[in-house]
Amino acid sequence: MAEISPLRRRMIEDMTVRNLSPATQRSYINAVQKFSRHFGHSPDRLDLEDVRAFQVYLVSGGISWAALNQIVCALRFFYGVTLGQNEIPERIPYARAPRKLPIVLSTDEVVQFLEAVSSLKARVALTCAYGAGLRVSEVCGLSIGDIDSSRMVIHIRHGKGGKARYVMLSPELLGILRSYWRLTRPKTLLFPGRNPDKPIEPTVLHAACRSAVAATGLAKRVTIHTLRHSFATHLLENGTDIRIIQVLLGHAHLSSTAHYTRVSTDTIRSTASPLDRLRLEVTPPVS
Repeated sequence: MAEISPLRRRMIEDMTVRNLSPATQRSYINAVQKFSRHFGHSPDRLDLEDVRAFQVYLVSGGISWAALNQIVCALRFFYGVTLGQNEIPERIPYARAPRKLPIVLSTDEVVQFLEAVSSLKARVALTCAYGAGLRVSEVCGLSIGDIDSSRMVIHIRHGKGGKARYVMLSPELLGILRSYWRLTRPKTLLFPGRNPDKPIEPTVLHAACRSAVAATGLAKRVTIHTLRHSFATHLLENGTDIRIIQVLLGHAHLSSTAHYTRVSTDTIRSTASPLDRLRLEVTPPVS
């Protein structure tokens, strides 16, 4: 096993102290390692011009904005925290995210999609994703103790950024979860994997999504996040305050939640035009 360099060990310690998730730590280490290998030098010997050249190289290779920003986050952490060069991080620009409207299913399409999921465990897990607006990692990490039927809430213990929150537990979802429990009798984890002591892998749910789309023939590209988008949009169309939706989704900024106002067709249809306040005769009077 290769010995870890003091610089890498220091970065790992910095990330651990700040309670970054194991997945984020792996991502950051891989990004800095890629940066170092590109130039053939230790990353602490590379400067801001090298970062800029590396970004140009990545963009010319067609890297996605999300992947590029992940690398930017890693480099900003490396220079700002591990190397203590506080002036550099703010000068490493993020890529601008493309403004795309999220794909949203109608309520009929949600039913059609969920009923096409052949596995009971995957169907119930994906129903939770829609019924409570959960991310795939949040669904996979659910324990039986997180379902609080007395208060009718679900405790999300490890949301994005390690933040915990509560979401609603609908009576319909509670009934589905109780039927699922009677049939499968999970012990601790609500959706265990092949090893009952470990949660179901996200890849299993992603594969179930693809199979369900193929079975239904839906023209839309449906992922687990599509169910979360649909949850938020349907709440908005039903008149739920956008600030409540923000809390349910675990968004740090209201601007992230406001994105759904752009796809809520019911909201668009119900919004009165200022023209409606006018008494305007378009056709000229007959002379």
